[in-house]
Amino acid sequence: MSAAGSTSQAPLNSASQAIDDNLQKAGNSTKKVLKQSQTEGTKRPPLNRFTTSHENVLHNNFLGSIDQGTTSTRFIIFDGVGEPVAMHQVEFTQQYPQSGWHEHDPEEIIETVHECIEEATKKFTQMGHKVDDIKAIGITNQRETALVWDRETGKPLHNAIAWPDTRTKGLVRELKAKKGEKDLSQVTGLPLSTYPASVKLVWLLRNCPEVQKAYEEGRLCFGTVDTWIIYRLNGGKERNVHVTDSTNASRTMFMNLHTLKYDDGMLEFFEIDKNKVHLPKIVPSSCAESYGSVAYGPLKGMKIAGCLGDQSSALVGQQGFTPGSAKSTYGTGCFLLYNVGEKPVISTHGLLATVAYDFGRNRKPVYALEGSVAVAGSGVKFLMNNMGFITHSHKISDLAASVDDNGGCVFVTAFSGLFAPYWIDDAKGTIFGITQHTQRGHIARATLEATCFQTKAILDAMEKDSGHKLSEIAVDGGMSNSNICMQTQANISGIPVNRPAMRETTALGAAIAAGFAVDIWKEFSELKAINQKDRKIFEPDITPEESEKMYKKWARAVNMSKGWLDAADQSGDF
Repeated sequence: MSAAGSTSQAPLNSASQAIDDNLQKAGNSTKKVLKQSQTEGTKRPPLNRFTTSHENVLHNNFLGSIDQGTTSTRFIIFDGVGEPVAMHQVEFTQQYPQSGWHEHDPEEIIETVHECIEEATKKFTQMGHKVDDIKAIGITNQRETALVWDRETGKPLHNAIAWPDTRTKGLVRELKAKKGEKDLSQVTGLPLSTYPASVKLVWLLRNCPEVQKAYEEGRLCFGTVDTWIIYRLNGGKERNVHVTDSTNASRTMFMNLHTLKYDDGMLEFFEIDKNKVHLPKIVPSSCAESYGSVAYGPLKGMKIAGCLGDQSSALVGQQGFTPGSAKSTYGTGCFLLYNVGEKPVISTHGLLATVAYDFGRNRKPVYALEGSVAVAGSGVKFLMNNMGFITHSHKISDLAASVDDNGGCVFVTAFSGLFAPYWIDDAKGTIFGITQHTQRGHIARATLEATCFQTKAILDAMEKDSGHKLSEIAVDGGMSNSNICMQTQANISGIPVNRPAMRETTALGAAIAAGFAVDIWKEFSELKAINQKDRKIFEPDITPEESEKMYKKWARAVNMSKGWLDAADQSGDF
């Protein structure tokens, strides 16, 4: 367990009090907020003349959203009431050079961005719309993935090291022994692990001579995926637009969570000389000036006005603007964010503190507690690509439904160790309970349940940190399409699961950020009706005793999955 999960009871009380203070400041108690979210969220504003006229205007204002995820890139064009009008999606190559390594080609990422923009814009204009009808574009992206490039040439110096990559295990073990390690989570909100971008940069400096040379000569540029996309969309080294937003910067461990600025103490801890590496300027998530504009292609001259890390973007897309609201996104991994208000709350139970969003214009940044599950949809892909269980990922529900239960199987999907709230680096993926009775359907169910169990563990940690129990959770992402998975989540967590009909909420969040920057909307209250139609509620349909029995078996399996790597396996060197 990381230091974040091992402090005394006193910080817990202060964390709970901090959330209460934030809730009071917002003028709502958590219970009131959550109760209202179940009723008000489904109601549209009264359809008076002004509202009808206003909605007509919004239908004719469009916003583009680049959604650059772990396995694919999308460009979606939304109208001003949050409905997708045109989109295009392209998957890109996942590179696994060694066990535990996970890389992406930075040039391929940019190629997919351009392809998606071109194809979606083509569909948009074929509908009779004009490119000028798109008022701005936003960007949302996989977080913690680290990229480095040469400031003089604009060329990548190494493949992007993706967020689930675990090559830094040995390095993390070394850093945990350094003086000052205990202070990291208090300053950055993150426990020291293989997860953040900081340790990936340190690894590159130690192991890649070309990166080290660029660093010593002051040519090294560092950034997360948002920074790379913005840099290239603006034309690369010609304009040299090198920025990031605070939601992405908060995932590096270089930024002070309280000041939203790079922290000299953190840079010193990781032995990064800020005079030798070009770090992106940290700016608000919604800004009409900071992100530049598209330099070429069908959207040439289009303003880039919004940027959010993918999980923050999903919270915005789910209208999680009130302290006490929460969402869970089931993508490649699974990520649960809980809005705690305008002051960060440092977890004492293994969660992360992060920036939820920062919309600038004299608005204060909003913070969240976050729980991260490394394997969700990637577990389904594993059954499909590695084991041949299914031919398409959406067929996982049919396979899981072919049996009545998991047949006694528990699958701890620790392909990259276990993230929140466990932070176990030496765990490996392990299936318990296999017998001659076991069928593919049992393992399919156990794969879906693994994500649900880890989400339950995160919910429990959030309740301990905040002193409040959620009354429901909003969901989105690819795995949320599975009714059997969402029903399982409701059963295991013991609270209702609220799923929207339109589940492109991550992309929608980036569009909303861009829309605020160019005055499509001015107040969060104007977004109340967006994406509230035809939401489905999954209520628990098993007893709390049955749920607790399942969870105890999961906890036992987690404990047994530890210790599969020894020190020699975790060196992390070439």
